[in-house]
Amino acid sequence: MIESLMTHSSIRRYKNEPVQPDVLHTIIRAGQHASTANGVQAYSVIHVTDEEKKKQLAELSKNPTQFNTAGAVLILCMDFYRIKEAARQAGKDVSFDLAENLLVATTDVALFAQNIAVAAESLGFGICYIGGVRNAPEEISELLELPEGVAPMYGLTIGVPDEEREVKPRFPIEAVMHENTYHTKKYDELIPAYDEAMKDYYQTRGENQKSQTWSQSMAAFLGEPRRPYMKDFLQKRGFDFK
Repeated sequence: MIESLMTHSSIRRYKNEPVQPDVLHTIIRAGQHASTANGVQAYSVIHVTDEEKKKQLAELSKNPTQFNTAGAVLILCMDFYRIKEAARQAGKDVSFDLAENLLVATTDVALFAQNIAVAAESLGFGICYIGGVRNAPEEISELLELPEGVAPMYGLTIGVPDEEREVKPRFPIEAVMHENTYHTKKYDELIPAYDEAMKDYYQTRGENQKSQTWSQSMAAFLGEPRRPYMKDFLQKRGFDFK
């Protein structure tokens, strides 16, 4: 298990082989056994099997290769609709418009998704998260008929790998693990060293080579607002940040 986790790489091309329903159900059940805040289970997954919807997802998310070749296409969602329905059946009402509830839901769906990913990889499948689902959240919500209280967070494709990809370097443990207090000074050495490792990785990997450090990549990635419409979208879905 540890070896599988430490050799993970995102797979974007798959062989034309479906993930059998019983296998997929086992993978999803493994996902359900992730930790969840107070048993809330604020997540749902849409298994997209309709070919036309797959094509639309590929176009809307701007990720055609993954969606069009995967053996299983999943859309992972935050979900408070089911909880509101349970409360309604109990003669009660609940609100999910607090910022804390948004954190609960995003954490729940992330843990659920990662359990699915680990379970799939343990069976020899490749996986790829697709944050591009948030490129068109309203359109995808309409396509999948998501009710209020449900919001797509990312796609997850699963399939038999049709490529080999290098493992992307991670920071040394010293950079992410602090003892007793947060140590800021160590980044003076650790970040430049990691920049060199990432620059070498970018220049020598099998495809999409580039001459860039991690610091430069992060400055470009987060230097300008990304998907600023997400706040309005989530508020329309009922996540109101109170």
